[in-house]
Amino acid sequence: MSESSGGTGRLYGVGLGPGDPNLMTLRAVRAIGDADVVAYHSARHGRSIARSIAAAHLRPDHIEEALVYPVTTETTDHPGGYRGALEEFYEEAAARLAAHLDAGRTVAVLAEGDPMFYGSYMHMHKRLADRYATEVIPGVTSVSAAAARLGTPLVEGEEILTILPGTLPEEELTARLAATDTAVVMKLGRTFPAVRGAFEASGRLPEARYVERATMAGERTGELADVDPESVPYFSVAVLPSRVDAPRPSGRGGGEVVVVGTGPAGPLWLTPQTRGALAAADDVVGYTTYLDRVPVRPGQARHGSDNKVESERAEFALDLARRGHRVAVVSGGDPGVFAMATAVLEVASQDAYADIPVRVLPGVTAANAAAARAGAPLGHDYATISLSDRLKPWEVIAERLRAAASADLVLALYNPGSQSRTWQVGRARDLLLEHRSPDTPVVLARDVGGPAESVRTVRLADVDPAEVDMRTLLIVGSSQTRWVKRGEDGGRSVVWTPRRYPEA
Repeated sequence: MSESSGGTGRLYGVGLGPGDPNLMTLRAVRAIGDADVVAYHSARHGRSIARSIAAAHLRPDHIEEALVYPVTTETTDHPGGYRGALEEFYEEAAARLAAHLDAGRTVAVLAEGDPMFYGSYMHMHKRLADRYATEVIPGVTSVSAAAARLGTPLVEGEEILTILPGTLPEEELTARLAATDTAVVMKLGRTFPAVRGAFEASGRLPEARYVERATMAGERTGELADVDPESVPYFSVAVLPSRVDAPRPSGRGGGEVVVVGTGPAGPLWLTPQTRGALAAADDVVGYTTYLDRVPVRPGQARHGSDNKVESERAEFALDLARRGHRVAVVSGGDPGVFAMATAVLEVASQDAYADIPVRVLPGVTAANAAAARAGAPLGHDYATISLSDRLKPWEVIAERLRAAASADLVLALYNPGSQSRTWQVGRARDLLLEHRSPDTPVVLARDVGGPAESVRTVRLADVDPAEVDMRTLLIVGSSQTRWVKRGEDGGRSVVWTPRRYPEA
């Protein structure tokens, strides 16, 4: 509630609920009764849904202000286009209401649903609330009404609810639907074909429900996939209900394995596609450290294991999928870069698993995360090499280091050291010094995105193996890589590799 700083009138933004007059609050009815002026928006045909909801509470002595939109689509000959036409309309409507408020009258602006939830009232509020005493009266939203009419929980426990306007581009809707647990898409009507396409592309169509004119005359509910696009009005919503205790959607098909990357650290590094795959899985399988990055969901089984049993983990996941489970196998970083995708695909190539679908979803790999923190050291050609000799001989690693160094490639060095591998970093440094200047910048990036993040740049000659462990990634510059200290952040080092060679 705001206090007056201008005129003597009082402004009410009155939420009327989703349509049924019986869902109006007592406070909304009282505010209408206290008002001298009742204002409501309508299309050019003059009929107002807001007025029809509140009709039983209007008095003959109420002054009515019909705020008639000049346009209802984005087609207009206004010189400012659709937005210009609406902006002009809101200014004129606010001026009409301000005249009543200046005269000391109480004005109630009616709003379907809740005044501050995709409502027309908010345009009046932004123009008037700082000048007049104002009270906003909340109302039952169409989101709550739709969930109630479907008779199924909308969101439960730790689930995330996403509310989306159907006017978003289809690709954006697809990404948002894939990433969330539950959702409501509003403003359908002419947007319905794109909305339906987004549900289908995100793999969520079998779960999706449809609600039309919730609590109003002509209400209709059903499966979104069964709705005729030509029959969809504006006052309808698409709903992804809670997954907790929900039955599996019909037509889901058999099991599958999806190998996902969690990025170098926590949730900020997850892609929408990965979020969706993790939310949809019946089982989540992975190295315990990476599994701990995945939110716990009711009804979802988690299977953690040691980091040295990749083949066994892959076989376990594929056996679950063979029994009809949707399985997410979790990797850190990108699953295809020194991670679980190779192990899963190798086991999946066996005849016993030939019919099990396997998908690999990309993630932010450690090299890209570290490079972004340092600047742009991977801005030109580079090679990615693991220094771990657990699965390949050191002679192979050394030969590849020599080849990449002689080709003047920037190097991203994974798995540089551990408690049982302490000499590889020093050996790699000495080998690279045969081809690179001692002043070559080397980025030492540890725990990027995590609580112990540390990103430093040192000379190649000054690389100290004692400062490198398994959680560290090294980026070794080429002859063209630049290293400067900028004034920002107290002289932060910035490293980048130009995209053009001097002779180019």
